[in-house]
Amino acid sequence: MASSSRSDPPEESTFTKMDEKDPMLIGEHCQYAYCNQLDFLPFRCESCRGTFCLDHRSETGHRCPKAGEWAARRRKANLSTPSLGAGRSMTEVEKPCASPACKTVIGTSLSTAVHCPTCNRDYCLKHRLKEDHDCKNLIPIGARPSRFDSKTESARTAFGKLKAWGTAQKANVSRALPKPKPTSAAARLVATNNLKKTAKGDDKLPPEKRVYLYVEAEAATTKSKFPEGAFFYSKDWVIGRVLDAAAKSLQVQNVNNQGMDEKDKLRVFHVEGGRLLEFNEKVGSALVSGNRIVLLRGVGPPVPDLIDLTKA
Repeated sequence: MASSSRSDPPEESTFTKMDEKDPMLIGEHCQYAYCNQLDFLPFRCESCRGTFCLDHRSETGHRCPKAGEWAARRRKANLSTPSLGAGRSMTEVEKPCASPACKTVIGTSLSTAVHCPTCNRDYCLKHRLKEDHDCKNLIPIGARPSRFDSKTESARTAFGKLKAWGTAQKANVSRALPKPKPTSAAARLVATNNLKKTAKGDDKLPPEKRVYLYVEAEAATTKSKFPEGAFFYSKDWVIGRVLDAAAKSLQVQNVNNQGMDEKDKLRVFHVEGGRLLEFNEKVGSALVSGNRIVLLRGVGPPVPDLIDLTKA
């Protein structure tokens, strides 16, 4: 008597417990009558929602009882969605590119239209960018004329702004700045020696790399706890680092690293040189021991000669 892989069901049961480890349970059986083929990549009919094999996947292949239902749903969905040209004439949909030198007809299936929100015009793909259709010199369609005057009026407005800026800059640089006092070489040497006795700084810095300076905070533009002091810095430092250290020593508010406006930023003015120092200049190349620097706020970027501007 041949043995069977499945045990015969008991008389009191109408089903047989299937082995859960049977690899044949993977996949789906075709639901078409007389087929029941196990398919590892089955197909689902979108009309009757049945599962079928490759041979019976089409509606005619499995004699779908709801044949055509999926196509009807698809057609109904397409009719409920308005087309792009609904309610518009062909002249409104198809039109030439707004660029004067372009003759491309846009709004068709082959050449789509790209709307520019700045000038309120439609362009082809070649002239869709603002730089390609000179957008900055175009008056937007539907804009108020008062907002877009002639070029002469625009130039007059720009000149007025430039004049106001120049007046403000002149007012900034016209403040009284400390001027160097002419002294002899012997007097400067004595003053430098006295400065070295009182100057403060990093004691670990080698003496040959120290530059001794008088540091002052201008009272008209800054509120500092200590108006001035004597400090020494390394020759290898840049002016930006000296500014940070001096502001911290004099307890001056420093917002240079916070991206604020120029009127709130601090600058370093070299009294002996009569100019504002760049942040990336080296201390050893721009300053010598005994010089005086002043922390100024809102004086703008460095200018060639600040003392000459104050005399103008």
